Amino acid sequence: MSEQRALLAPGTAAEVAAAVGDIVENVFAGLHRVRAAAVHLLGAAPVSADLAALRPVLFPLLGGLISGVGFIAAPGLLSDAPWYLEWWQESASGEPVRLVRDMDPASSAFYDYTHWDWFAGPRSGAEHTLAGPYVDFLCTDEYSLTLSVPVLSGGEFIGVAAADVFVRRFETAVSPVLRGIEGPAFLVNASGRVVASTTARWLAGSIFRGAPGLAARPCRTLPLSLVAAQLPHAP
Repeated sequence: MSEQRALLAPGTAAEVAAAVGDIVENVFAGLHRVRAAAVHLLGAAPVSADLAALRPVLFPLLGGLISGVGFIAAPGLLSDAPWYLEWWQESASGEPVRLVRDMDPASSAFYDYTHWDWFAGPRSGAEHTLAGPYVDFLCTDEYSLTLSVPVLSGGEFIGVAAADVFVRRFETAVSPVLRGIEGPAFLVNASGRVVASTTARWLAGSIFRGAPGLAARPCRTLPLSLVAAQLPHAP
């Protein structure tokens, strides 16, 4: 086996889970940088204009896996904008473009982001949340995942740092690794939803509740598990 094939297609479930973990942890590492910058910028009585200084941190994260990224404020955090998101995504030209939504609670088009899993998870205390796949009708109309982390200041929850990843990009990144397992292999999030797969039996978006002959192995400490027919122990 060549050195390149050994890297792209490791032979044991432990190696595959670790390799997938590396890919996903790289996205979360970017969100950790966004979180640190947000805490640094948002002092006493923050306003929405303060978040413009996040853009030099956000823009370099776009591209590759990440199609959208930003900071979503906890309701009431900003004195001039009780509901606010500093969110940027790729345009058709590849340049960052800001997403603008109706933040007026009195409007019929009001975008209440607090009920989405990617916001509710971090707010409830989860260090890493992986939501989806779902069709992102509000932003891109793409089948997407959203990864998010809580942002705390002085122990108080002040918002969420999050990134969108198109499922098609994620599958392109992890499929060579998953094919290192003989037989069917797929990834599920914490709620059992399949996020990438090498088998038509378990497509992205389907729910896995267990099946004879299949077992799950966590991908590091992330809210993501590898499911496969055989899971040999690491030596």
